[in-house]
Amino acid sequence: MRKDFFHQPHDLITLHCFLENSPMDKLIIEGGAPLRGRVRVSGSKNAALPILLACLLPEGPVHLTNVPQLKDIATTLDLLRLLGCETQQDDAAVTVCVGPDLKAEAPYDLVRTMRASVLCLGPLLARLGRAVVALPGGCAIGSRPVDLHLRGLERMGATFDLEAGNIIGRCKRLKGAHIHFDFPTVGGTENLLMAASLAQGETILENAAREPEVVNLADFLNACGARIEGHGTSIIRVQGVDGLTGGPCYGKPFYGDSFRIMPDRIEAGTYMVAAVITDGELYLEECSVSDLDAVVYKLREMGVWIQEGKTGVLVRRGAGLAGVDVMTQPFPGFPTDMQAQIMALMGLAQGSGMIKETIFENRFMHVQELVRMGAQIKLSGQNALVRGVDRYVGAPVMASDLRASASLVLAGLAAKGTTEVRRIYHLDRGYENLETKLTRVGARIRREAQ
Repeated sequence: MRKDFFHQPHDLITLHCFLENSPMDKLIIEGGAPLRGRVRVSGSKNAALPILLACLLPEGPVHLTNVPQLKDIATTLDLLRLLGCETQQDDAAVTVCVGPDLKAEAPYDLVRTMRASVLCLGPLLARLGRAVVALPGGCAIGSRPVDLHLRGLERMGATFDLEAGNIIGRCKRLKGAHIHFDFPTVGGTENLLMAASLAQGETILENAAREPEVVNLADFLNACGARIEGHGTSIIRVQGVDGLTGGPCYGKPFYGDSFRIMPDRIEAGTYMVAAVITDGELYLEECSVSDLDAVVYKLREMGVWIQEGKTGVLVRRGAGLAGVDVMTQPFPGFPTDMQAQIMALMGLAQGSGMIKETIFENRFMHVQELVRMGAQIKLSGQNALVRGVDRYVGAPVMASDLRASASLVLAGLAAKGTTEVRRIYHLDRGYENLETKLTRVGARIRREAQ
């Protein structure tokens, strides 16, 4: 019988991983320069990671384009190779082909650095009937237990044990099941979508995550021959098939012989804030407003001017910025991955606003670093009251997680004086060529060895 063991041990592993990493670089930012120009939004990390792991399912090679060049992507490709896949990468193009000796074990040395690696659990069980996956690591932003993943897979016929820090799963062929999530978990929905694609019979996922990245994954699986309906809604139906095939077998959304990863909506939202916080103007290429409705709505409520173009979005500050109230929610609500960035912007707005974090319990670790730069923020549980100040002042600050890192860079771009952002290995996990893109549009930012 599986134990619900994914809370305290998971946090200890996360803390170990967080403390063990030895960051070597820092960013030096001379603030006060308005950003002007064009920025191309990269492919989505949060879409690319599950799709790469879904490449464990099809027979034959899978070709992907618009894959961002990030640390987490490199880690995932390393993991796929250890599992027995052949991989090739040429800039934003990646090819994955499952080899004849697919392995069932995802080792701790790789999994500990990246929570998304637990998404190999569903594909391995579906392909091999066995999976050994180390408890995941990643950013230290709070408990993200995988119990919901496992309960769903148990409903499909899998059994699980915990041995030496590994999740060990076994099954015969998975069978379709009716699964209701306690809350709309993105990772759980993705894991079960992949597993259900090769299960016997129909699987129904209720209260499923609706994020665009989930839709992108389902589109990829359908392009390989899966039968998935309802993705993008709270009820997803999957008719299991006997096998999937890579390549251009099923037409759209394959383009030629490749599947294109969606643009990164969180990167796009981050650059929107960068344009506004520096009193500049940026045209964001490959930016989908429909995937950012909640962010765009709040930015416009603050007084930001946003205009959609044919190939992107133009963003600049309006007459003035006003504080607003924000509550993070699952899609289509305001994304938790944009909470830190909009907090940095609200810190320079007129008046005050309240930010309520409902997704992760430890996602306010950037607050004290923003306060070091002059922000006025008071915490009360999962609420942060932000009162606008006239300016930030540059200071040495420490990044605690990926999106916190972005918020500190944004504050540094607007600050008077010099800001040093340390532990930027978090940024390298989620933002492709951040300082290069910012430099091209006028930022005074450079990377130095620490």
